[in-house]
Amino acid sequence: MTTLTNDDKIAIINQHKRNIEYAKYGYQVSLIAENAVSNPNEETIDSLNQQISDVDSKIAALDAEIASLS
Repeated sequence: MTTLTNDDKIAIINQHKRNIEYAKYGYQVSLIAENAVSNPNEETIDSLNQQISDVDSKIAALDAEIASLS
């Protein structure tokens, strides 16, 4: 059985962070597009802002995990 080293774990976390950052950028692009229409949907804007906030929380949690492994 192979045991993951801390470097292996950090690499996995960094890849996961990258995927989350892609999602965050997608939310930001959606927010730009929603704000570009003549009547932006406030519920959509609120939802996108909440998703961006949630992503920031996830990234912070993963950064803390990396710090604990370093």
